[in-house]
Amino acid sequence: MGLFLGLGIGGIVLLAVSLVLDGVVEGAFDGVLDGLFDGWLSLPVVAGFVSMLGFTGAIVLGSTGLGPGAAAAAGTLAGAGASWLAWRLSRALLRDRSAVAPHQDDLLGSTGTVVTAIPAGGYGEVLLRLAGQPVKYAAQADTPLTRGAEVWVTAAPSSTSVTVRAVEH
Repeated sequence: MGLFLGLGIGGIVLLAVSLVLDGVVEGAFDGVLDGLFDGWLSLPVVAGFVSMLGFTGAIVLGSTGLGPGAAAAAGTLAGAGASWLAWRLSRALLRDRSAVAPHQDDLLGSTGTVVTAIPAGGYGEVLLRLAGQPVKYAAQADTPLTRGAEVWVTAAPSSTSVTVRAVEH
């Protein structure tokens, strides 16, 4: 039973190491093992297999009158199931592309607040909301705008700057 418990604990340790040192093993060999640890040989999949093999084997060995061979067979079956689930979960997480990344054109027409005064024809800073998050942008305006003024974005010439005008009430 000690061997099975050791395998189970070793699998949990391997899983923790794979989560903490993700990509370090692949990077240590400088591309020689490129793609080898993807899919079925990824560390989380192997860790799931080893830990389930060990813990299931220990449970079968300790709770039934079956011998180590039956415990190993039951552990192998449970390990295969756990590794398949880990593989499917990792594939599902990698395919999750539901959210579209915000783009600078999403700022057009949005309102914000001047945080650093904008001189006429010069640059200042405005605080805008992009995808619900406050983001500070360099801003240019045709007329001078003081700190605290409410502005409307008329153009986004780059990913870090906008052109604004004062909101007329």
